[in-house]
Amino acid sequence: MLERIGVARLEDLWASIPAAFRVAGPLPLPGPLAEYEIARRFEEWGAQNADSGRFACFLGAGIYDHFVPAALRALTGRSEFATSYTPYQPEVAQGTLQVIFEYQSMIRELTGMEVANASMYDAATAAAEGAQLAALATGRRRILVSGGLHPHHRQVLATYASAGNFTIDEVPLEGGRSVPAAFERRLGADAAAILWAQPNFEGIVENGRAISEAAQAAGAYSVAVADPIAVSVIAPPGEDGADVVVGEGQPLGVSMSYGGPLVGFFAIRKRDVRRLPGRLAGATVDLDGKRGYVLTLQTREQHIRRERATSNICTNQGLMALANTIHLALLGAEGMRDVALQCLERTHYLAERAAAVPGVSLANGEAPFVREFTLRLPGPAEEFVREALDRRLLAGVPLVRFDPKRPNDLLVAVTEKRSKEEMDRYVEALARWARSRHPAKAEASACPS
Repeated sequence: MLERIGVARLEDLWASIPAAFRVAGPLPLPGPLAEYEIARRFEEWGAQNADSGRFACFLGAGIYDHFVPAALRALTGRSEFATSYTPYQPEVAQGTLQVIFEYQSMIRELTGMEVANASMYDAATAAAEGAQLAALATGRRRILVSGGLHPHHRQVLATYASAGNFTIDEVPLEGGRSVPAAFERRLGADAAAILWAQPNFEGIVENGRAISEAAQAAGAYSVAVADPIAVSVIAPPGEDGADVVVGEGQPLGVSMSYGGPLVGFFAIRKRDVRRLPGRLAGATVDLDGKRGYVLTLQTREQHIRRERATSNICTNQGLMALANTIHLALLGAEGMRDVALQCLERTHYLAERAAAVPGVSLANGEAPFVREFTLRLPGPAEEFVREALDRRLLAGVPLVRFDPKRPNDLLVAVTEKRSKEEMDRYVEALARWARSRHPAKAEASACPS
């Protein structure tokens, strides 16, 4: 082979790499280990992680520590689910297709929409595909994007926009919320859609109906990114008139897993079914009149007519969508509402107690919120997060990661798994840290007047 490609030695293949960057001699690796020794080594390394199994997790920002039932883990681990792939041949994939059909039905009901697809990669790509659908449907190119959309979603949108199908016009928040009048001032004949989140990135509940009405009055689409837990207790965007509803299915039975895999959902009005990206499973009957399931309307997909495709996404997160389906079936509508109410009650309990700590306040004032809120601290949020690790607390996500102008703001999420003891421990850790930042001020505030 070397002679065929014209080199004398194997080393010649990497001759273009500067010598300073090449490893000289054998790699500095330990000798071989027995299998049990390797397992022990990995267990030791794993124990060094500050994971949600050993620490009370108040992390959010798009991925949440919700309870995953044992029944769900057992079912998704079955070999016929764990190894299945694309159900192109319906005669041998009826079980997979039925699960997808049920998933679509549940997402449609959850979002208040008419049609849902077989899932997307994640919420970020689903949001970008929603923007692209609106641009194609209206023949317009400008997407108004709420500043309350997840920063990562906005980055993916920018990547999609670089292809030239649409442009982005970001509309800042006011008091932590999207203001419909701010959208109205920017809407025009070239606006394809308003892209907004319910609730927004900092957990604030938006006025979805007013946003949707503003978009549609200008001939644009209302594209909402919805949280599946929150919309169990607040009106889903579909009921508020949204044309497209997308979101992240991770809270529905998918473990945090250090950030993935994720699963995006995508729901629309029936009029746009020919523009729906990804897969769609439909119900039909065979020659004997028995019900069956098939992938349908596939001409929109890249693998059929690439030059006419409305999207280049032609697969789905099947295993994660299965987890969503089982989770929703296990909980049912009342169970989902109960989980959401528990999150709501715990979130407000912690927010009220934390905001009572001297020097700490709620960054968004009186704006209504669910499951997530932002604390404004008397010092750098990253400093408190590091100190909270000593109390076995994953205290939240410092917003300086997304905005350098907000070093003292901390995004905190509370799910149904957080106990009163954990929340009280959080407040104690916060109060101790706040006193260490401004001891004189804390002592003065504690003295009676």
